[in-house]
Amino acid sequence: MDNLLVRAARGERTERPPVWLMRQAGRHIPEYRELRAEISFLEAIQSPEIAAEISLLPWEYYQPDGVVMYSDILTVLEPLGFDYHIESGVGPVVENPVTGPEDVDRSHGDVTVELDYVGELLDRLTDRIGGEAAVIGFAGGPFTLASHAVAGEPSRTHMPLRRLRARHPDAFRTLLRSFADVTREYLRYQVDRGADVVQLFDTYAGVLTPADYREFLLPLHHEILASVDAPTIVFARWMNGRLDLLAETGADVVGLDWTVDIGRARDRLDRPVQGNLDPSHLYGNPATVRERTREVIEAAGPAGHILNLGHGIDSNTPVESVRAFVETATEFRW
Repeated sequence: MDNLLVRAARGERTERPPVWLMRQAGRHIPEYRELRAEISFLEAIQSPEIAAEISLLPWEYYQPDGVVMYSDILTVLEPLGFDYHIESGVGPVVENPVTGPEDVDRSHGDVTVELDYVGELLDRLTDRIGGEAAVIGFAGGPFTLASHAVAGEPSRTHMPLRRLRARHPDAFRTLLRSFADVTREYLRYQVDRGADVVQLFDTYAGVLTPADYREFLLPLHHEILASVDAPTIVFARWMNGRLDLLAETGADVVGLDWTVDIGRARDRLDRPVQGNLDPSHLYGNPATVRERTREVIEAAGPAGHILNLGHGIDSNTPVESVRAFVETATEFRW
């Protein structure tokens, strides 16, 4: 596929930056809120028909260069035997979290069977979009998934998992290995079912020290990404100053959060980047959004830049601001 986004992921100079948004198919779109008023989150992602409809809402609104599948990073908990639900005001809650070091060595079921609804979703997106845009798949990274599995619910400090690492480093390593194995198979499955690009979200990995990231996580990230026969993107928050570690994962594209100076990152990294507008800037008026977006585009340069936010779009973001963001990219020419 020679889509604009795929070309940028390969480091090619493009006539303009391709654009999509993390959490693109979400609550900022009115039709999404209407759909979700009648169905739970898990029911929505496990229904290929509904998930495809939600995935395509941003395509119908904005015509971005990538359509990301509507799913969740926690789907891979299922093949590992974890049960979870989404609790209002809390987020994802793991009903049978890891109880201790004796509970970390987990084999997983057949991803292609237990997550077949994701494959069906990707089939639908590929059929609908064809070559008009890149179909984007994704998965959570081992540390982020393990944080949920150990804490049982979202944790700001990720102390339950970090405590496991300190007290039982071998068990910590084994747990990360369990998640790395299933994530590797899951991303390969997504590519087999039509994903043109895949992103590994190990969003919480930035809480690790550089030494711990290099020892425990870097080899797993490299292994996962090297196994995928499609362009790959790696993303972790709060890695400013340690971007070289993300580059060492071997990802084709390094995702940047909004705390990074994207121009300096381009000077330091030998590969394409993605990002990195501060999501809060989308609360500005459309003229301000366009100005801020152009600043990111011009700082990143014409070769190997995928325009995106520095993290997920906030659920209350005005539609007109998102439209201004996307249009700034689609109307831009080098």
